[in-house]
Amino acid sequence: MVYKKLIFLVIMCFLATMAMTGCDMKDKEKAVSAKYPVKPITVIVPYTAGGSTDIMVRAMEKTAIKYMDQPLIITNIPGGGGNIGWNELAGANPDGYTLGAVGTGTILQTLYGQTRYHYVTALDPIVQVADFPIVVAVRADQPWQNIGELIEFAKVHPGEIKFGHSGVGLAVHITGEMFAKEADISIVPVPFRGDSEGIAALLGGHIQLLFGTAGIKEHITSGNVRVLAVASEKRSTIPELKDVPTLKEQGINVTFSIWQGIAAPKTLPTDVKIQLAEIFKKTVNDPEFKNLAEEMGMSVDYIGPQEFSEKWINEYTRLEKVLKETGIVDQIAEQKK
Repeated sequence: MVYKKLIFLVIMCFLATMAMTGCDMKDKEKAVSAKYPVKPITVIVPYTAGGSTDIMVRAMEKTAIKYMDQPLIITNIPGGGGNIGWNELAGANPDGYTLGAVGTGTILQTLYGQTRYHYVTALDPIVQVADFPIVVAVRADQPWQNIGELIEFAKVHPGEIKFGHSGVGLAVHITGEMFAKEADISIVPVPFRGDSEGIAALLGGHIQLLFGTAGIKEHITSGNVRVLAVASEKRSTIPELKDVPTLKEQGINVTFSIWQGIAAPKTLPTDVKIQLAEIFKKTVNDPEFKNLAEEMGMSVDYIGPQEFSEKWINEYTRLEKVLKETGIVDQIAEQKK
């Protein structure tokens, strides 16, 4: 009997010690995260310097310093269509000191099965920063003044319209295929190595239609290009595009934009996530950052962690269906061969 009581007392003392230790550890963790950040934060950009993603993050770097005591340190880790940088991010310590730039391609790469990690579940979305509207453009001397006229011509002349895009399986290609399917027309896709090649082909008359980004805006200003529609959910805030109607406004139920944001490795502590979200909310909504973003042809579109996480899941589900319906998954598989 005495022996049993002794064992009971030992167990109770052990549990009490563990409870006190646990509380002490939690208190220490709270104290550390309350001071966050206490050192510079690395932000991985999975592309080379000078691209749109790199420029966006560097614009954030200049503005975020107003709202926290530590700087953002930009690290470019290009390769694999973004996969090398995103793999590095997914495998990093989830302590809030390694973040990464993410975008539409993060989801697409997962769907194409070209990744070490399943990014949709391996990363924690923190903030959507902005998006690039996808535009539907023609040369200014073409007769089509709106999407309806273009579709009418395509129905009478199936296969005669060639549409350019910056690469098989990229957002602009997907948008073009979605448009053709929704409008029930036959148009021929022509891939290029980037927007600049596609614009040159459009201006040279080698293609009649281009699905591109706001990088085309200087050609709108010069009067060489006419934009018939944007594929966004709502009209663009970019001055050169603000009067251009959406595809939905013109009866074509297709929406797509190239969004960009910041994510962290999964299991980021909740309080650190909250602090990061608040810092980036102030950063993205800062007039200085907005001006820099619009100069680059981006529409600033802040979305916080909860809504951004929901968007990731919804976009994954939607695009999985779209890629099968348009046959793009098969095209990617054929490319791998």
